[in-house]
Amino acid sequence: MIQAKRQSRKLGWRFVVVAVVVLFLLTAVVRNVWVDVYYIPSASMEPLLLTGDRVLVSRTDFALASIKRGDVVVFDGRGSFTPLQSGNDPLAEAAVAAGQWLGLVPNNNIYVKRVLGVAGDTVKCCTASGRLEVNGVPVTENYLYPGDEPSALKFDVTVPQGKLWLMGDHRSISADSRSLLGMPGGGLISTSKVIGRPWATVWPLGRIHLLPRDAP
Repeated sequence: MIQAKRQSRKLGWRFVVVAVVVLFLLTAVVRNVWVDVYYIPSASMEPLLLTGDRVLVSRTDFALASIKRGDVVVFDGRGSFTPLQSGNDPLAEAAVAAGQWLGLVPNNNIYVKRVLGVAGDTVKCCTASGRLEVNGVPVTENYLYPGDEPSALKFDVTVPQGKLWLMGDHRSISADSRSLLGMPGGGLISTSKVIGRPWATVWPLGRIHLLPRDAP
């Protein structure tokens, strides 16, 4: 009887371990193929996204529809917004990576910005009336942080094929494509670096809501 109980307990623990491993693998597949979660580390996209928000990011949206002006995108900034770096302490990096994967700490290589120019666009700021202009047409930017101007820095950029011009909604504090003018690449981000589109805020609880696809 005692041996039977021990065997039953062993089988129970094995089932739990297998279930946890299967759940982890399924979660990893979902997050790498369909939907991932990211931590918003700064106020550069206020008022749409706040510091500390956790957002669900669709990895498939831009496979079904091309990136267009006004879209908010999550992208890998290594080699452009952030320099490529070699690893240091493997254990420390593994711990940080785990926290990033769980959405508990920010990933300093991942950014979220709004697309202001796609391939072929000429993006210029600012017009005589102080507005941003795309292909000679002034843009109404209802998403800007209250009180911010479109840009304190003047620029005139033509976007080549495979590239994007990206800016934050909180322009006065956002480090974005404007910050890289004069650097290799000129502030233009490759479309291949785009991870996906944030489509919902899931944390904090009081901030749970769907995010619009189209710019307001």
